[in-house]
Amino acid sequence: MTVSTSRRALLRGGAPLAVDRQPPWTDSTFIDTCIRCGDCIDACPESILVKGDGGFPQVTFASDGCTLCGECVSACPEPVFDLNREAFEWRARIESTCLALNNIQCQSCQDSCETDAIRFRPTLGRVPQPEVAIDDCTGCGACTSVCPQDAIALEKPDDGTQQQTSP
Repeated sequence: MTVSTSRRALLRGGAPLAVDRQPPWTDSTFIDTCIRCGDCIDACPESILVKGDGGFPQVTFASDGCTLCGECVSACPEPVFDLNREAFEWRARIESTCLALNNIQCQSCQDSCETDAIRFRPTLGRVPQPEVAIDDCTGCGACTSVCPQDAIALEKPDDGTQQQTSP
């Protein structure tokens, strides 16, 4: 059965199921391939996969980030996941509400980043300032869940489209 996300959005008065909230290693065929069984949701040890719009699994980084463990892939009975593609297309971007950018000591995002994509460079007369090494960022969302200011957005580097990071 084919799901018309645009029709669903029209009838509900909202936006269609966002591709940016899809599980890792999925693409635009996700909506047509996923049978909404929930096996990937049950298998996710970080509980970042939740039942979303229309029963489709979607990512939320409200309490944790994705460790890219692949449990969702192993649990899925359908060919939904493609490990030959990037897990996530988005990358972290530090927004102006960041405590460090406002001269208040904080490095929570750096501490949670396993790939060391977020680094703090010493700055004379200020607290260390955050920088994101886009090539090292996996888009896992670990930094978004620990930021006390919700100052980290996830966006696609090629088009600047900001992704929603809250549940």
